[in-house]
Amino acid sequence: MPEDLTRVTRAFDFACRAHAKQRRKGAGQEPYVNHLAEVADLVAQATGGSDPDLVIAALLHDTVEDQDVKREEIAALFGEDVARIVMEVTDDKTLEKDVRKRMQVEHAAHISKQARILKIADKTSNLRSIQYSPPPWPESRKRRYFAWAQAVVSQARGVNPWIEAAFDKEYEEALAQGLAQRDFVWRQELETEGDD
Repeated sequence: MPEDLTRVTRAFDFACRAHAKQRRKGAGQEPYVNHLAEVADLVAQATGGSDPDLVIAALLHDTVEDQDVKREEIAALFGEDVARIVMEVTDDKTLEKDVRKRMQVEHAAHISKQARILKIADKTSNLRSIQYSPPPWPESRKRRYFAWAQAVVSQARGVNPWIEAAFDKEYEEALAQGLAQRDFVWRQELETEGDD
């Protein structure tokens, strides 16, 4: 529908403006909006383009967490369903990082199907970034990230075979590159190692 396309392009414009000064942490220092576009593309492919609200939420999924955009603004501009999905995947930045990471694992099984698809797409994009434009992290932090992403996704599974296979492909490639270890299991205590 033309109306849906217009809403998606408006969301992309909104995301570009909100994240205009933000860069990815990787070696390439890509504009942050590249990540949002990739996540939106992943959810669009996963749903066969049938869920414009989810594509819009993918474009906006970090605006509240990273750019101090208010939930009410998203609801007013893009609808209550989009705002709900965005809030389901938004971390509470007033909490310590290790607590936020634990909460993502614990809550992944209890969010909506749409939010679970978005969560897996976000982790898939992040795995790609760490592999192909690695941030200046020690190897131990990269391994922890891959193990943590696997822990989150393990709780979010059962919603969409396509997006789950996309995540698994990136995880297998990370294993092949030695960035991840099959027997390395994430635990919250690992986040206090202090090599950030």
